[in-house]
Order: sequence, then C-alpha cells, then structure tokens
Amino acid sequence: MFMPVLDAKIVGEVIAAKRKQKGISQEVLSGLADIGRTHLSAIERGERKPTLETLYRISQALDIKMSEIVIDIEKKL
Repeated sequence: MFMPVLDAKIVGEVIAAKRKQKGISQEVLSGLADIGRTHLSAIERGERKPTLETLYRISQALDIKMSEIVIDIEKKL
C-alpha cells in the first residue's frame, strides 16, 4: 500500500528560500517567529518537520501567507 510522505527536506528548502528572498538571517527569523535558531536550522536542513503552529509563526515572521509556503512545497513534491 502506498503511503505518501511529506519530505522534510523539501519543506526546509522552501522555508530557507523564502527566508533568503526576504534577506533575513536565521537568527532574525527565529527571533521574529519566537522559535529557537537551532530548531529553525534543523527545519531548514530537513532534520525536523515544523508543526502547523511553527509554520504559521514562520509565515507571519516572513510577512507571507502560510498557504504560500504550502503551495511552494506542493509544487516541489
């Protein structure tokens, strides 16, 4: 039976790309999103998957809709 899986590496790549487009460092983004920089780094490297709450905080800190991140993730899957 096929079990679709959300690739954490792609999620991280999309978040990192959005952050870089805005010209924001991991340090600044993690502060704005109120998450640990090491946590954000692990997400961007694909070692951890963000919860919906964390994804929402990241999107708000980047001043974009959470759906914009999700749409980019879906395009890459």
